[in-house]
Amino acid sequence: MNMLRFYTCLLIFLFVCLPRPAKAADESASLALLVETLNATDNPGVRSALLRGMLSGLEGRRDVAAPAGWGALSEELANSEHESIRKLSTQLSQIFGDRKAMQRTMAVLKDTSADPKARRSALHSLLTYQNDEASSLLESLLEEPALRLDAIRGYAMVENATAPGVLLGRYGQLSPEHRRAVVETLATRRNYAAALLNAVERKEISTDDIPSHVRRSLHGLLKERFVKVFGEVRPVAADREKLIARYKQRITPAALADASASRGRSVFRKICGTCHLMYGEGGKIGPDLTGSNRANLDYILLNSVDPSYDVPAGYKMVSILTVNGRAVNGVVAEEDGNRVILKTVEQPRLVIAKSDIEERVISPKSMMPEGQLKAMRPQEMIDLMKYLRTTEQVELAK
Repeated sequence: MNMLRFYTCLLIFLFVCLPRPAKAADESASLALLVETLNATDNPGVRSALLRGMLSGLEGRRDVAAPAGWGALSEELANSEHESIRKLSTQLSQIFGDRKAMQRTMAVLKDTSADPKARRSALHSLLTYQNDEASSLLESLLEEPALRLDAIRGYAMVENATAPGVLLGRYGQLSPEHRRAVVETLATRRNYAAALLNAVERKEISTDDIPSHVRRSLHGLLKERFVKVFGEVRPVAADREKLIARYKQRITPAALADASASRGRSVFRKICGTCHLMYGEGGKIGPDLTGSNRANLDYILLNSVDPSYDVPAGYKMVSILTVNGRAVNGVVAEEDGNRVILKTVEQPRLVIAKSDIEERVISPKSMMPEGQLKAMRPQEMIDLMKYLRTTEQVELAK
């Protein structure tokens, strides 16, 4: 068994870590070898490791040809007494286009007595494979609190003509978190974005509800139509020095002495924490700010006022338009011959198959939007600056 474990690890490494085979036949042979190894053991730990390795290597892809022997093996695995093996084999079968696997996953999604986590996983899995039936269930899933956020975001994954009406019709009754998810979702497709802009024009949605990163997406999708509603935005870089000087006049030693780092932590959480880590808390899209040059006010202001001034290659924004019309902005976390994995504001890990990409543009701009400080009240900005200059974590303001 020790030798089997060794070969298992070797197979997983070869399939997941090395460059993808240039020919489909080579990939099929690699997958068939993994199937042979799965058949050669009944050890649940080894089987789980192999299945996870296969899933990792095929993540983000659809309709991959099933390897030789998978049909019979998948039937056996689907009846395993180990839940993780059943789940992993079903996910793989979906990648291989197995209708029975889709039906099993759909049954979990429709089962209102099932664990919400399992239902969320089922929904995401079905939408990843562009399942129209799952998309048609999203409106009813909005009525279930445990699945509401996933249902809202689900409309971005599969184009659904009813999405703008359904989401905008419920907008006023939703929580702030869910309203933000709605505007982010409606900024992912051109027809969705047009409906969102119409709602802004009718003053059904305030321009204050449209964050900077969403405005950037809307501008990319709607161009002049967006400008007519929101107006031209003068590049911050043109006024960089004036803005920095103006902010420094407000952020005096006396103002900082009276400021609250605890309140500043709350501002950080709301404005910066989606993308940045600090003291182990926050998102992982942008750099971890814990060890950055935060004591230097000029450094903080330059990177806040003009985040695109000097963008490391790994943090340049990538804009992708998929063949089914979905627009996504993010930074590249991983990439191989078959897929791109992005970190986005909405999702820390978004896998896109390269075969699904219609257009890909690398922007010189940072993912961090300009004008963040402009959107804050003066005291919020000063409190944030005090928090950013701390040397250890502080209590969160009550």
